[in-house]
Amino acid sequence: MQHANALNRLNRLPIARFHKLTLLAVSFAYFFEFADINSFATTAPKLIKLWGVTVDQVAYVTSLSFVGMFFGSIIASTIADRWGRKNALMLTTVWFGVFSFAAVFSWDIVSLGVFRILTSAGLSAMTVVAVIYVNELYPAANRGKYQAYAIVIGICGTPVTNLIASAVVPLGNWSWRLVYLWGALGVLLVLFTRQLKESPRWLESRGEHAKADAVLREIEEQVTGEKGPLPEPAPPVEEAPATKTPLRLLLKKKYLYPTLLLTVLWVTQTIGFFGYSSWAPTLLAKEGFSVEKSVFYVALTTVGAPLGSYLAALVTDRFERKWCLVAFGTVIALCGLFYGLTFNPVLIVVFGFLVNLFERGYTALGYAYSPELFDTRGRSLGTGVSYGLGRLSNAVGPLIVAGLYNGSGYQSVFVFIAGTWLAGAVVLAVFGPRTRPARVRSAAAEAKTAGV
Repeated sequence: MQHANALNRLNRLPIARFHKLTLLAVSFAYFFEFADINSFATTAPKLIKLWGVTVDQVAYVTSLSFVGMFFGSIIASTIADRWGRKNALMLTTVWFGVFSFAAVFSWDIVSLGVFRILTSAGLSAMTVVAVIYVNELYPAANRGKYQAYAIVIGICGTPVTNLIASAVVPLGNWSWRLVYLWGALGVLLVLFTRQLKESPRWLESRGEHAKADAVLREIEEQVTGEKGPLPEPAPPVEEAPATKTPLRLLLKKKYLYPTLLLTVLWVTQTIGFFGYSSWAPTLLAKEGFSVEKSVFYVALTTVGAPLGSYLAALVTDRFERKWCLVAFGTVIALCGLFYGLTFNPVLIVVFGFLVNLFERGYTALGYAYSPELFDTRGRSLGTGVSYGLGRLSNAVGPLIVAGLYNGSGYQSVFVFIAGTWLAGAVVLAVFGPRTRPARVRSAAAEAKTAGV
């Protein structure tokens, strides 16, 4: 057994410049992840006219992109465990930026599809690493709020990109390529390299206590210089030395139950959200709206996304995250259903706005909730596998959407999406564990140690 105290030392830190710089860097990565994730959806209507792309081909590219996301998530968990959280965050962000840049030079739907698959692998990988990174660096009492703050800033990438797309895509037969060039700017995360610290909890879990202590002392020195003397941390706890974390680790009951639960959470979120966001511009265009109007309407609805993440920041640490997720998921189901029942432009924007608002809040809550169900040893693997399986599920999601649209019409797509969200909310309500008591106990312990 070995003594571990990184968590206690981090938990008693007040929020300082170190935390804010970390938030800025993670938010930057999120911004271009969200900017890039719907690039194909915003350019697909143009490619249907320009290249003669069919709805089925749009479905296949979208489906295979989620296969890429699955492999990206699994690989990310391995990289984060082996090379560190910081290095993994940098590598995965540069990866998706490079392949988004490559998409600028696509010459047909096949080449664009290949580049989108590789880009999507990086997008999903970056998300997994960022979720873990924030979870391990921020105090337990505040980590949910700052996870949501990162999304508040990052999610602005979605409306900004959609508005850019609505302006540049109609300019000419070449201008759609600028959307992918914009997404490639995520590589500039490398400018934050010196400001980011490796996770002391990851270093400690590997038995590298001297390195963990050095990072902690550096952080504590910065915070002390800004905030004054720090309270003593809670006493160290004994922890078994870290060992390699093979996939079979998840078969243990301790990890299997949360992995299965989170798989349901991310499967329903993925099919529910991307069934809406990836298809809305194309389906509106197929229903008679012009390409310009369909992209513009969807761009307006995504303005609700940052507000949803901010709403999550307000509630995530004050209430039980499980019940917040249940409430948000139910509201999304209702708003998504109403979206599909109207062709009134105003109502399309209103209900689309509400879907984006509550869905992005749901995602921010899910990012905070997921890693809390695992210990340090299983956190990267469990989060990566469950998130990856969620993304993999949408390999069939677009095919279901295309089949429903071609067979039963526009509105059947949104009935299916609403049902998916509602199923996820029910499973979380019945089987989801609560995490707030543990956070409250941790905050109380730190307050007691500090003499509050």
